[in-house]
Amino acid sequence: MDGIDVALLKTDGGSVVQRGASAFYPYRPAMRELLATALEEAKEITSRNERSGVLKDAEKQVTLLHADAVNEFLSGQNLSSDDIDLLGFHGQTVLHRPDEALTVQIGHGQLLADKTRIATVFDMRANDMQHSGQGAPLIPVYHQALADNIAGEQSSESPVCFVNIGGISNITYVGDELLAFDCGPGNALIDQWVQRHVGISHDAGGAIAAEGKIDLAFVQSYLVDEFFDKPVPKSLDRNDFSVPEDSALGVETVARSLARVTAEGIIQSVKHLPRSPKLWIICGGGRHNPYIMKDLVELAEDMQSKVVSAEVAGFDGDAMEAEGWAYLAVRSNLGLQLTYPGTTGCSKAVTGGVIAKPK
Repeated sequence: MDGIDVALLKTDGGSVVQRGASAFYPYRPAMRELLATALEEAKEITSRNERSGVLKDAEKQVTLLHADAVNEFLSGQNLSSDDIDLLGFHGQTVLHRPDEALTVQIGHGQLLADKTRIATVFDMRANDMQHSGQGAPLIPVYHQALADNIAGEQSSESPVCFVNIGGISNITYVGDELLAFDCGPGNALIDQWVQRHVGISHDAGGAIAAEGKIDLAFVQSYLVDEFFDKPVPKSLDRNDFSVPEDSALGVETVARSLARVTAEGIIQSVKHLPRSPKLWIICGGGRHNPYIMKDLVELAEDMQSKVVSAEVAGFDGDAMEAEGWAYLAVRSNLGLQLTYPGTTGCSKAVTGGVIAKPK
């Protein structure tokens, strides 16, 4: 909801991964408002190809802004479209109902290919859902490739969990087997809370949470949700959890307590894993919230495991999702599997994606 990540990757879709430059292009407030309206409208969707009113406009705007971001990025890297083989295009998720085999990402792959003059791979979730999968998460196969490239003293730790804290938190377990699932709220609840009560998009640096304290009863009211005990693989829509309209606890204490909810959801995911991870690598925007990180470190210590940011492990936690989508695009183009029974619950390992070539 906050903008577009672009990352450059050179890969064979297997174990060879050379990470390049990356950049972030924030949405203007008007675009964020348009997407928020589109999310509301999307709640009424019954078909994945349904586009009307605001959704249709939002899809076009999302696509054009992605084209602008790609072209600006390439210019900044002294590259041209001829230097790039493929774009991996995620688009903007506006609805995810895996139990109904329904997932909707707005973004027009053909239009992006035409505007950038680069072949574009998009719609990478649909085939998984057609094979009884959750359609998410898709990034685990990239995490598996990165696990052999962990830097420093952490390189020998196993098993390892990659944790992406975006609007929703998801984990990838890399050990004797590859497992992945959404494990609870990420930044979405905190973002919604401060947007509603402070009028800002997110709690930058945990500044609001810093003035509050953890209310254990409030935290527990989230952790009793049946989602946390639901068998894996499993995935979430950002609307599956919600913040209260108001609270006597105050803005600061709710923000601090929601950070704890995020951390608890992640650590409690251990009950769904074969073994307790020795190392947790934290990626995504949530790692910039010091209170989420503080709680993760404390909770992991109780299990004799270690929490580090992606950067400590030698990666770029902001670019990893965009890198992952580039990696998936290459695998899609080669007909390689994107998802597995252990990552999405699909009936068999499957590839996915649609390729649009510039006209």
